[in-house]
Amino acid sequence: MDESPDRTRRATGATNEEQFDALRAAAEDGVDFDGLRVAADGDAYAFATPEVERSGLDERSFRDLAMEHADYVNNWYAWTLTDLSADREAFLRWVEGADERPVPERYAALREGGISRSWGQLRITATLGDDGERRYDLRHEADADRAVDDLDRRDDPLDARRLATYDERGRYRPLKTAPTLRRGWVYPDLPGADLVRAVDFLYPATVANWYRERTGDLDVSHWRETAERQTGIYDIVDELPSEAVDWVAEACCVDSQCLKRREWDEDEATPLDAPRGDGEFPCREPCSLVIAAARTWTTLEREEPREYTFELTPSEKEQIEAIVEAVAEDRTDEIREADVSEGANRYRARYLRAKRFDDEGNLCGVPTDESGE
Repeated sequence: MDESPDRTRRATGATNEEQFDALRAAAEDGVDFDGLRVAADGDAYAFATPEVERSGLDERSFRDLAMEHADYVNNWYAWTLTDLSADREAFLRWVEGADERPVPERYAALREGGISRSWGQLRITATLGDDGERRYDLRHEADADRAVDDLDRRDDPLDARRLATYDERGRYRPLKTAPTLRRGWVYPDLPGADLVRAVDFLYPATVANWYRERTGDLDVSHWRETAERQTGIYDIVDELPSEAVDWVAEACCVDSQCLKRREWDEDEATPLDAPRGDGEFPCREPCSLVIAAARTWTTLEREEPREYTFELTPSEKEQIEAIVEAVAEDRTDEIREADVSEGANRYRARYLRAKRFDDEGNLCGVPTDESGE
């Protein structure tokens, strides 16, 4: 073995009598979990892993063999004797790649720096404590390489609700799965249950819906059925034209705006052309922000188009396009004041306004209403 028995005992807790007694009791019904197979026939035991297979063992020999392969025992104990719900257990196993790596490789990685996964803008790293219990480091993925002492340490999962409320600039985040999560914080040492609680506060229902999708249980509510059940001031959204539903999805539901992967379409038989996104967790129905925005767009889509004539230079036309693009992609803060070659530059926009807008704010002096008001 690569490790001394004493180190193995400290690192995995596998010699803990509670773990061994639990395995011996489970042997009566048989164990088959992540490569560990154990069975009992009267006073004789069978013990097998991908590396070893023995049968006809007395209790002492059975115990010694279990100690030699302590990682398998600890892995079985950690995952089968837990009070976690099925979705939370599946999520924690996904974090460490339990269905992708054999136990020895996984335990070596857990000890040697941990196993990391991304969940939206979160970086989750699983490690193995001295007692064999998984511990988790949770932080913004942009802070993946920063030392814990350089970040704002958190320990209470409830604090995650406040972290999710405002972005870096102190603006309220109405959509918790928007890619605007603030950085600079860390939960360096969470047990599994607290990790999932914190993730649920940061990205509500994403673990549950991810699990439901994996088990074939995700109930998708498409645009039409969602729109038709709206009441009150939102009752009008079912009048939104079909082509506009695609524009809604392109405006609100792509990766640059939301980290969910859209699973809903116009209806079950009518897919949308807008990209679905690449997120780990699915979006099962149009969210409240989409419905609220669609109410405004439904009203705007009732307007009849009109023809306006503007006189612009080619550069001015391109500048207006650049301004719309910068606002749509939330890039206005990235444009330097001195960079007047950028169409959405503040001074350049003010120059265009001074040149092409009248005192009433009409582009090229052309009123919006035919009456000229």
